[in-house]
Amino acid sequence: MRKNKFVFSVVTCLTFCLSLASCGHSYSEEEREAFDVRIKAVIAENDWDYDYDENGMYFKVISEGEGDGYVQLTDKVTFSYSGSYLNGEVFQEITQRDALTFMVGELIPGWQDALSKVKQGGEIKVILPPYLGYGSKKTGIIPANSILVYDLRVHRVR
Repeated sequence: MRKNKFVFSVVTCLTFCLSLASCGHSYSEEEREAFDVRIKAVIAENDWDYDYDENGMYFKVISEGEGDGYVQLTDKVTFSYSGSYLNGEVFQEITQRDALTFMVGELIPGWQDALSKVKQGGEIKVILPPYLGYGSKKTGIIPANSILVYDLRVHRVR
């Protein structure tokens, strides 16, 4: 059973690579604003303390991490994460034991932005509107146009 869960996790994560070139939808200002309104409502309702990135991501650095510098687009990172929908339903968890390794530039745009705010050993929580995630494309367990919440933990940067 564990092997099947790992294979499913790897296959799901490989969709990150494809998502950059295959989102296939350009969102209007009205659509972007509607996602932002939904995110702000949940943040206010839960009294969360998040910062806003000019690209549309909401984030909270839990731990900056240590090391020579922040994660760069050209770095290879080993990370684990927990992913949930805006309603709190967890759709996937990758533990440190099953941590994944990818080039940052291969990941969804929101993860690229998020990782650039931490160093090795860092942890960040982010809320991503669809245009920074998987867009209008359904990918496995993630429905199209989903607002996603991630808790990312960076274990190694090279």
